[in-house]
Amino acid sequence: MPLLQLEGVSKRFGQVVVADGITFQLEEGASVGVVGPNGAGKTSMFAMISGDIKADSGHVRFGDHDLARVSTPQRCRMGIGRTYQIPQPFEHMTVFENALLAAQQGAQIRGRESYDAAYRALERAGLAALANRPAGSLALLHRKRLELARALATNPRILLLDEIAGGLTDAEVVELSDVIRTLQGEGIAVLWIEHVVRALLSTVDRLLCLANGALVADGEPREVLASEAVRRVYLGGRIINERGVA
Repeated sequence: MPLLQLEGVSKRFGQVVVADGITFQLEEGASVGVVGPNGAGKTSMFAMISGDIKADSGHVRFGDHDLARVSTPQRCRMGIGRTYQIPQPFEHMTVFENALLAAQQGAQIRGRESYDAAYRALERAGLAALANRPAGSLALLHRKRLELARALATNPRILLLDEIAGGLTDAEVVELSDVIRTLQGEGIAVLWIEHVVRALLSTVDRLLCLANGALVADGEPREVLASEAVRRVYLGGRIINERGVA
Protein backbone atom coordinates (compact mmCIF):
# COMPACT_ATOMS: atom_id res chain seq x y z
CA MET A 1 0.00 0.00 0.00
CA PRO A 2 1.39 3.48 -0.86
CA LEU A 3 2.37 5.72 2.04
CA LEU A 4 0.65 8.78 0.53
CA GLN A 5 -2.05 9.02 -2.14
CA LEU A 6 -3.77 12.03 -3.65
CA GLU A 7 -6.82 11.12 -5.71
CA GLY A 8 -8.45 13.83 -7.80
CA VAL A 9 -7.69 16.54 -5.25
CA SER A 10 -9.15 19.93 -6.21
CA LYS A 11 -9.32 23.30 -4.48
CA ARG A 12 -10.25 26.82 -5.48
CA PHE A 13 -10.41 30.17 -3.75
CA GLY A 14 -13.10 32.08 -5.62
CA GLN A 15 -11.99 32.11 -9.25
CA VAL A 16 -8.45 31.02 -8.43
CA VAL A 17 -7.83 27.29 -8.90
CA VAL A 18 -4.95 26.06 -6.73
CA ALA A 19 -5.51 22.33 -7.24
CA ASP A 20 -7.16 20.78 -10.28
CA GLY A 21 -7.67 17.03 -9.94
CA ILE A 22 -4.18 16.23 -8.61
CA THR A 23 -3.53 12.48 -8.53
CA PHE A 24 -0.30 10.72 -7.56
CA GLN A 25 1.08 8.38 -4.94
CA LEU A 26 4.30 7.94 -2.95
CA GLU A 27 5.73 4.75 -1.56
CA GLU A 28 7.51 4.29 1.77
CA GLY A 29 10.97 5.87 1.58
CA ALA A 30 10.22 7.67 -1.70
CA SER A 31 12.32 10.67 -2.73
CA VAL A 32 10.26 13.04 -4.89
CA GLY A 33 10.77 16.65 -5.94
CA VAL A 34 8.07 19.15 -6.90
CA VAL A 35 8.67 22.02 -9.33
CA GLY A 36 6.46 24.58 -10.99
CA PRO A 37 6.13 28.32 -11.46
CA ASN A 38 5.11 30.62 -8.64
CA GLY A 39 1.37 30.30 -8.08
CA ALA A 40 1.25 26.76 -9.47
CA GLY A 41 -0.39 25.41 -6.30
CA LYS A 42 2.62 23.61 -4.81
CA THR A 43 2.36 25.01 -1.29
CA SER A 44 -1.43 24.68 -1.36
CA MET A 45 -0.97 20.99 -2.15
CA PHE A 46 1.25 20.66 0.90
CA ALA A 47 -1.36 22.45 2.99
CA MET A 48 -3.99 19.93 1.93
CA ILE A 49 -1.69 17.05 2.83
CA SER A 50 -0.80 18.51 6.24
CA GLY A 51 -4.37 19.63 6.95
CA ASP A 52 -3.86 23.40 6.97
CA ILE A 53 -6.55 23.73 4.30
CA LYS A 54 -9.32 21.37 3.22
CA ALA A 55 -9.73 20.11 -0.34
CA ASP A 56 -13.00 20.88 -2.10
CA SER A 57 -13.06 17.40 -3.62
CA GLY A 58 -10.94 14.29 -3.96
CA HIS A 59 -9.11 12.29 -1.33
CA VAL A 60 -5.83 12.52 0.56
CA ARG A 61 -4.86 9.16 2.04
CA PHE A 62 -1.98 8.33 4.36
CA GLY A 63 -1.43 4.60 4.53
CA ASP A 64 -4.91 3.13 4.95
CA HIS A 65 -6.35 6.34 6.44
CA ASP A 66 -8.53 8.80 4.52
CA LEU A 67 -7.49 12.15 6.01
CA ALA A 68 -10.72 14.04 5.28
CA ARG A 69 -11.73 14.16 8.94
CA VAL A 70 -8.25 14.06 10.44
CA SER A 71 -6.99 17.28 12.07
CA THR A 72 -3.59 18.83 11.46
CA PRO A 73 -2.24 17.79 14.91
CA GLN A 74 -3.48 14.23 14.34
CA ARG A 75 -1.79 14.12 10.93
CA CYS A 76 1.44 15.23 12.56
CA ARG A 77 1.20 12.43 15.11
CA MET A 78 0.49 9.94 12.31
CA GLY A 79 3.84 10.81 10.75
CA ILE A 80 3.38 13.81 8.41
CA GLY A 81 6.15 16.33 9.11
CA ARG A 82 6.33 19.67 7.36
CA THR A 83 8.67 22.64 6.99
CA TYR A 84 7.66 26.09 5.79
CA GLN A 85 9.23 28.45 3.25
CA ILE A 86 10.01 31.11 5.85
CA PRO A 87 11.39 29.67 9.10
CA GLN A 88 9.57 31.06 12.13
CA PRO A 89 11.28 29.67 15.22
CA PHE A 90 10.41 30.75 18.73
CA GLU A 91 13.24 33.26 18.74
CA HIS A 92 13.55 33.78 22.49
CA MET A 93 13.81 30.04 23.12
CA THR A 94 16.95 28.03 22.56
CA VAL A 95 17.47 25.78 19.56
CA PHE A 96 16.98 22.77 21.82
CA GLU A 97 13.78 24.16 23.35
CA ASN A 98 12.35 24.68 19.86
CA ALA A 99 12.98 21.02 19.01
CA LEU A 100 11.70 19.88 22.40
CA LEU A 101 8.45 21.77 21.90
CA ALA A 102 7.99 20.05 18.54
CA ALA A 103 8.52 16.63 20.13
CA GLN A 104 6.18 17.30 23.04
CA GLN A 105 3.41 19.20 21.26
CA GLY A 106 3.72 17.85 17.74
CA ALA A 107 4.36 14.19 18.47
CA GLN A 108 2.94 14.15 22.02
CA ILE A 109 6.14 12.57 23.31
CA ARG A 110 6.57 12.92 27.06
CA GLY A 111 9.25 12.69 29.72
CA ARG A 112 12.84 11.73 29.02
CA GLU A 113 11.84 10.35 25.63
CA SER A 114 10.93 13.86 24.44
CA TYR A 115 14.38 15.18 25.39
CA ASP A 116 16.03 12.30 23.54
CA ALA A 117 13.82 12.90 20.47
CA ALA A 118 14.67 16.62 20.44
CA TYR A 119 18.41 16.10 20.74
CA ARG A 120 18.38 13.32 18.14
CA ALA A 121 16.51 15.64 15.74
CA LEU A 122 19.17 18.32 16.22
CA GLU A 123 21.91 15.78 15.58
CA ARG A 124 20.25 14.62 12.36
CA ALA A 125 19.82 18.22 11.17
CA GLY A 126 23.42 19.12 12.03
CA LEU A 127 22.50 21.53 14.85
CA ALA A 128 23.52 19.70 18.02
CA ALA A 129 26.49 22.02 18.56
CA LEU A 130 24.12 25.01 18.66
CA ALA A 131 21.55 23.43 21.00
CA ASN A 132 21.88 26.14 23.68
CA ARG A 133 21.97 29.12 21.33
CA PRO A 134 18.91 31.41 21.17
CA ALA A 135 17.02 30.56 17.97
CA GLY A 136 16.70 34.24 17.13
CA SER A 137 20.48 34.53 16.73
CA LEU A 138 20.74 31.92 13.96
CA ALA A 139 21.82 32.72 10.40
CA LEU A 140 19.59 31.57 7.53
CA LEU A 141 21.23 28.16 6.97
CA HIS A 142 20.86 27.27 10.63
CA ARG A 143 17.27 28.56 10.69
CA LYS A 144 16.55 26.22 7.79
CA ARG A 145 18.21 23.39 9.68
CA LEU A 146 16.14 24.20 12.76
CA GLU A 147 12.98 24.14 10.64
CA LEU A 148 14.04 20.66 9.52
CA ALA A 149 14.93 19.59 13.08
CA ARG A 150 11.52 20.64 14.40
CA ALA A 151 9.86 18.49 11.75
CA LEU A 152 12.18 15.57 12.56
CA ALA A 153 11.38 15.85 16.27
CA THR A 154 7.80 14.80 15.47
CA ASN A 155 9.10 11.39 14.28
CA PRO A 156 7.81 11.69 10.68
CA ARG A 157 7.33 8.93 8.14
CA ILE A 158 7.20 11.59 5.40
CA LEU A 159 8.79 15.05 5.25
CA LEU A 160 7.13 17.82 3.26
CA LEU A 161 9.98 20.24 2.51
CA ASP A 162 8.87 23.64 1.19
CA GLU A 163 11.75 25.51 -0.51
CA ILE A 164 14.18 24.62 2.25
CA ALA A 165 17.15 25.49 0.01
CA GLY A 166 15.79 28.90 -0.96
CA GLY A 167 18.13 31.80 -0.17
CA LEU A 168 21.15 29.63 0.61
CA THR A 169 24.58 29.86 -1.00
CA ASP A 170 25.79 27.09 -3.32
CA ALA A 171 27.90 25.57 -0.53
CA GLU A 172 24.98 25.71 1.91
CA VAL A 173 22.71 24.02 -0.63
CA VAL A 174 25.22 21.18 -0.89
CA GLU A 175 25.35 20.87 2.92
CA LEU A 176 21.58 20.75 3.24
CA SER A 177 21.22 18.27 0.37
CA ASP A 178 23.70 15.97 2.14
CA VAL A 179 21.55 16.09 5.29
CA ILE A 180 18.41 15.25 3.34
CA ARG A 181 20.08 12.32 1.56
CA THR A 182 21.07 10.96 4.97
CA LEU A 183 17.45 11.14 6.11
CA GLN A 184 16.35 9.33 2.97
CA GLY A 185 18.84 6.60 3.84
CA GLU A 186 17.00 6.20 7.14
CA GLY A 187 13.80 5.38 5.25
CA ILE A 188 11.98 8.71 5.62
CA ALA A 189 9.96 9.58 2.53
CA VAL A 190 10.60 13.08 1.16
CA LEU A 191 8.33 15.30 -0.93
CA TRP A 192 10.35 18.44 -1.69
CA ILE A 193 9.16 21.68 -3.34
CA GLU A 194 12.17 23.57 -4.65
CA HIS A 195 13.16 26.23 -7.21
CA VAL A 196 16.84 25.37 -6.75
CA VAL A 197 16.62 22.45 -9.15
CA ARG A 198 20.26 21.44 -8.79
CA ALA A 199 19.42 20.46 -5.20
CA LEU A 200 16.63 18.21 -6.44
CA LEU A 201 18.73 16.66 -9.20
CA SER A 202 21.34 15.62 -6.64
CA THR A 203 18.77 14.23 -4.22
CA VAL A 204 15.45 12.95 -5.60
CA ASP A 205 14.62 9.96 -7.78
CA ARG A 206 11.39 11.36 -9.22
CA LEU A 207 10.03 14.76 -10.15
CA LEU A 208 6.51 16.20 -10.32
CA CYS A 209 5.68 19.44 -12.13
CA LEU A 210 2.60 21.49 -11.27
CA ALA A 211 1.14 24.38 -13.25
CA ASN A 212 -2.16 26.16 -12.66
CA GLY A 213 -3.00 23.62 -9.98
CA ALA A 214 -2.64 20.63 -12.31
CA LEU A 215 0.00 17.91 -12.52
CA VAL A 216 1.66 18.29 -15.93
CA ALA A 217 4.58 15.86 -15.58
CA ASP A 218 5.66 12.99 -13.34
CA GLY A 219 8.80 10.92 -13.90
CA GLU A 220 12.58 10.69 -13.88
CA PRO A 221 13.91 14.17 -12.99
CA ARG A 222 15.96 14.99 -16.08
CA GLU A 223 13.31 13.59 -18.41
CA VAL A 224 10.68 15.74 -16.73
CA LEU A 225 12.83 18.88 -17.01
CA ALA A 226 13.55 18.16 -20.68
CA SER A 227 9.90 17.63 -21.60
CA GLU A 228 8.17 20.14 -23.85
CA ALA A 229 5.29 20.60 -21.39
CA VAL A 230 7.61 21.54 -18.54
CA ARG A 231 9.72 23.84 -20.72
CA ARG A 232 6.54 25.61 -21.77
CA VAL A 233 5.40 25.97 -18.16
CA TYR A 234 8.74 27.50 -17.19
CA LEU A 235 9.00 29.88 -20.13
CA GLY A 236 9.78 33.19 -18.45
CA GLY A 237 9.77 31.49 -15.06
CA ARG A 238 12.50 30.94 -12.50
CA ILE A 239 14.49 27.72 -12.62
CA ILE A 240 18.06 27.10 -11.51
CA ASN A 241 19.69 24.08 -13.12
CA GLU A 242 22.56 21.92 -11.94
CA ARG A 243 25.04 24.57 -13.13
CA GLY A 244 23.26 27.24 -11.09
CA VAL A 245 22.03 29.31 -14.05
CA ALA A 246 18.55 30.12 -15.28
